[in-house]
Amino acid sequence: MHQSQLESQPLQRVWNLAWPMILSNISVPLLGAVDTAILGHLPSPEYLSGVAIGASVMSMLLWAFGFLRMGTTGLVARSQEGGVEWFLRALILALCLGFLLQLIAFPLLGLIVSWMNASPEAAPHALSYLQIRLISAPVALVNFAILGFFIGRQDSRAPLYVLLAANLLNIILDFLFILGLGLGARGAAAATVCADFLAFALGLYLLNRVDESIWVSISRQLHQRQFLPWINRWPWLELLHINTDLFIRTCLLLLTLTFFTAQGASQGDTVLAANAILLQLLMITSYALDGFAHATEALVGESIAQKSNRLFQATVYSAGIWALGSATGFTVILLIGQSAILSLFTDLNSVIIQASQVYWWLCALPLFAVWSYQLDGVFIGAGKSRQMRDTMFIATIVVFFPSWWLTRDWGNHGIWFSLFLWISARSLGLVFYYRYYTVTDSWIQEGARQDKENTDTQSYKE
Repeated sequence: MHQSQLESQPLQRVWNLAWPMILSNISVPLLGAVDTAILGHLPSPEYLSGVAIGASVMSMLLWAFGFLRMGTTGLVARSQEGGVEWFLRALILALCLGFLLQLIAFPLLGLIVSWMNASPEAAPHALSYLQIRLISAPVALVNFAILGFFIGRQDSRAPLYVLLAANLLNIILDFLFILGLGLGARGAAAATVCADFLAFALGLYLLNRVDESIWVSISRQLHQRQFLPWINRWPWLELLHINTDLFIRTCLLLLTLTFFTAQGASQGDTVLAANAILLQLLMITSYALDGFAHATEALVGESIAQKSNRLFQATVYSAGIWALGSATGFTVILLIGQSAILSLFTDLNSVIIQASQVYWWLCALPLFAVWSYQLDGVFIGAGKSRQMRDTMFIATIVVFFPSWWLTRDWGNHGIWFSLFLWISARSLGLVFYYRYYTVTDSWIQEGARQDKENTDTQSYKE
């Protein structure tokens, strides 16, 4: 497509890429919401509490490697040659990290559950959930790389098919395993493991349908014994440099959310269950708004590759309009539908009362969090991972933990207030960096320099 055409319909281009990602992204927290709703209607909150702890820990363990999705998206989007080799490197890295995660995490699960302040009743459910979920860890990490490749290539339909199919299977198996067979937390974990393997198989199938050159390239290099592209250290160093920043950033994010869950657990199963429900609602809004961020990643990467500042600015402006409008809509829906929404998740009156007390924090968050999600997309697409890392570090270490310490006497309100400040600090930090790079007109200049370095690396490799 000609550059003038790319710049002429930025709102439409963002929406065309974003809506499949919104649907596929929403399916992830909706799956967690189904788990929460099914377990929340069991006779005791200990089942919901156990899975809430187990799911929080798995999020920490798996999404610490979320850089495999983000880093792959940015590198593929900025690549002039389709990004196939970047994807294959990410695939190899994902498999190695997945098996290493299993090796390290299995012996430590009991200690991790204890650190999460699980009650004696909830701890066994959390432990059994984690033991089963870890089975599919390598596959789950490979799925990150596959989704990152699709998004970087501006193919948002494939992730939609993969995630919807996997999460639909997960929901069906939830009903079968939890309600039908009475497996409780073990059933929720087994359903997710099955969904991970389905996503992996479907992702590989769609890769072959979308781009046969991936497998042709592998076959040719193996047949001709062309191993130099994989031995050469320079592309791996570039991949690891970006992914290290994103890894640190994601670890800080998950540390905050896991600490949030643990502090709720320390106040009892009722508070933990209420926070688990509200976090599921927060995740739904976050994942939906991330659809626009994913579209931004791909389109910003394209503008950097084409060295077009006009395309860059049009993309950021258009995606920002869509994201802000959607965030406002979510806030209105949450305010109007409070009673109906909470009753969908549980019929335990004590949990509903506890959730209602801090519900207004949840309603305010989308309007403040949207800029952190959206600007994450800009910085990922532009390859500026260090700024994301630094912003998250300040928000977590300088803002969240001191705020929690000072508001410990506020009970559950103190935890939510600290989370609100944390998200706001992330947004403000990224806005500062975005403003700086815009005023100095260095988005495209630095992107062009990175492209030149990558081209020089490719020439050296060959």
